Amino acid sequence: MVSSSDIAETRTTQRAQGSATILAVGTANPPNCIYQADLPDLYFKVMNNEHMVDVKKKFKYICETSMIRKRHTLLSEEFLKENPTISDPTAPSLDLRHDVLVVEVPKLGKEAATKAIKEWGLPKSNITHLIFCTISCVDMPGADYQLLKLLDLSPCVKRFMMFQQGCHAGGTVLRLAKDLAENNKGARILAVCCEIQLMAFRSLKNAPLDYVISQTLFGDGAGAVIVGSDPDLTNEVPLFEIVSASQTIIADSEGTIGGRLSETGLKLHLSRTVPDLIAKNIDTVIEKAFSPLGITDWNSIFWIVHPGGPAILDQVELKLGLKEEKMRASRHVLSEYGNMSNVTVLFIIDEMRKKSVEDSLATTGEGLDWGVLFGFGPGITVETLVLHSFPTSIPSTIATE
Repeated sequence: MVSSSDIAETRTTQRAQGSATILAVGTANPPNCIYQADLPDLYFKVMNNEHMVDVKKKFKYICETSMIRKRHTLLSEEFLKENPTISDPTAPSLDLRHDVLVVEVPKLGKEAATKAIKEWGLPKSNITHLIFCTISCVDMPGADYQLLKLLDLSPCVKRFMMFQQGCHAGGTVLRLAKDLAENNKGARILAVCCEIQLMAFRSLKNAPLDYVISQTLFGDGAGAVIVGSDPDLTNEVPLFEIVSASQTIIADSEGTIGGRLSETGLKLHLSRTVPDLIAKNIDTVIEKAFSPLGITDWNSIFWIVHPGGPAILDQVELKLGLKEEKMRASRHVLSEYGNMSNVTVLFIIDEMRKKSVEDSLATTGEGLDWGVLFGFGPGITVETLVLHSFPTSIPSTIATE
C-alpha cells in the first residue's frame, strides 16, 4: 500500500528545486522593412486612398509622433496588388488572410526558435514542452503543431497553444513557462510568440481614429525563449531568473483594448484612455510585486515594459518618477520594430541582455540585480514578472550578430 508520505516524496522528486530561468533568446522579423517617414505616401498609394487628404494628414502626424523609426512586415506592394480584397474594408478576406498566415506564422516562429536553440547549445531532443502564442491566425492543429514538425521535435513534446491573448501575453507565456519548469524536474520549455499583422491590416476608408493609430503602430516579428529550472552551469548560460509572476485586470478598463475577428479581418479597438489607466494603477501593481523583497526605489531596478505606444512609457515614467534611461530598452525596440504585440517584451529582454554585455555591465539587467517585466493588453490585463539578473558573460553564439 502506497502511503501519503510516499506520494509526497514522489511529488517532491518530480519538482525542480530552483526558480525558472530564461536560458536563451532568439528573435526574427520578415525581410521587408518600412521606414516610418516613408509610410504615409506608401500606405495611401497601395491602398488607393490618396484622395483622402485629411486622413493622410492625420496619419502622417501620428507617424511623426509615434517614436517609431522603422517596422518589419510580411506584406509587399506586389501582394496587395494581386489581392485587392485586402485593401477593401467591405470585401470578405478572412480566408485569404488565413491561408497566408497559417503557413507564415509557424515559419517565422521557427526562425526565432532556431536561434534560441542554437544559443542554448543543447540538443533539441532535450526540449520537453512547447508553448506557442499568436493572435494572427486560428487553425487546428495550430501553429504549435506546425512548429513541432518544422523543428523536427519529438512527437512526445507537451504542447500548449495560446490564441487571441494580445499584447500582455508575452508575460503570460513566461508565467506559464515558469509553472511548467518549476513543477517538472529537468523540463526545458521552448516558448514562442509570433505576430504577423496581416489580419489587422486594412484601408482607412470610413475608419475611426483607433484604426488609423493601429496602422501606424504594429509590426511583424517572432521571439522565442528557452526556460528551465536548475540550469546546468557547465552547459547552460542563465540570463534572467523569473522570481514571481502575477496577472491582474485594471478596474474600470473594460472595452478600452480589444479586437474582434470578422470576415474583413481583425478589427482592433484602442482607447485613448489606456495610458492614463495604466499610469493610474501602476504603482499599486508594482508595490504588490516587490513588497516581499522590500524594494521601493523604482530607479534601483531594471525595466522591461511592453511599449504599447510612447504615451504608455511616458506616463509610467512620470507616475513613478523614473529616470529617462529606465525605459531605454523598451524605447529602442519600439523605435526599431514598432509594437509587435506579445512578441515585443521578448525583443526587449534580448536587447537588454546584449546591451549589458556590450557596455561591460556587471549583470544582464543593465548592471542591476532586480527588475520588472510588464505586459499590458486586452482587459486591460497586466502581467507582472519580477526578474533577477545574472552576471554577464558572452557565449560564442551571441557575442555579436
